[in-house]
Amino acid sequence: MPKSVLDAIKLGLWDFEPEVMERGQYDATNELPGSDQKLDILAARIATGEPLWHPSDRRDCEDMDIDVTRR
Repeated sequence: MPKSVLDAIKLGLWDFEPEVMERGQYDATNELPGSDQKLDILAARIATGEPLWHPSDRRDCEDMDIDVTRR
């Protein structure tokens, strides 16, 4: 039995559904959407069979602590 959708595709199992996980079973991320760090976390989730999205993942760029005067 594959543990991730990628493993299932390699085996030709096109109707694979990953096991349902509760939010406490895997960690949320505060990385910025679209950042390399966020993409790395999403790739790791796929590889380990975790859901791609966590309900508490950061979804926007609000409340960023960035000095907009620097360029």
